[in-house]
Amino acid sequence: MTLFKNISISLCAMLLAVGCAQQDTPEQEPQSEPQMQQEAEQTMSGAATDYSKAVAVIHPTEGNEASGTVTFTATGDGVQVQAEIEGIEEGKHGFHIHQYGDCTAPDGTSAGGHYNPEGTEHAGPDADTRHVGDMGNIEADAEGVATKDYVDSKITLNGPNSIIGHGIIIHAGEDDLESQPTGAAGPRLGCGVIGIANTE
Repeated sequence: MTLFKNISISLCAMLLAVGCAQQDTPEQEPQSEPQMQQEAEQTMSGAATDYSKAVAVIHPTEGNEASGTVTFTATGDGVQVQAEIEGIEEGKHGFHIHQYGDCTAPDGTSAGGHYNPEGTEHAGPDADTRHVGDMGNIEADAEGVATKDYVDSKITLNGPNSIIGHGIIIHAGEDDLESQPTGAAGPRLGCGVIGIANTE
């Protein structure tokens, strides 16, 4: 009987100690609505990401033969764009980042219009004001092979205007760098989706 009495006393003492400890611990103040909204916006905008390289594989739209790869590498001066496309006619072809990473439509129209998060007018890649997706033209040789290698100061791989997850379109015609909203570059020969590159 004494043993049970001692156990009961010990249990009561432990419960009292836990209750006091909980009472002494100050409750954490709940986050205010503006704080929670700010954290959500940072998460949605990719503020915590730090991607250094992205890649898109171009596939032909229906009835065409355009294919290739486009890589995007972060540098101190901007993002280096390196593209190699084949299966297109000799000459210049509009070369743009588009709104959606969706190449399901046979003609590539599911990728939407140019990626333009700032709501600006279409222009060339060197213009001060342009769509983020305005990369100008890529020029194919007589063999139907086109390459491009330049550093773009408007494109970013991180933050609210990141290009990751968006699409790339190779057009049939030349982008005149003036006509709104697409440069009158014509039908879509190839489509790809920009994804995070494996840098391991």
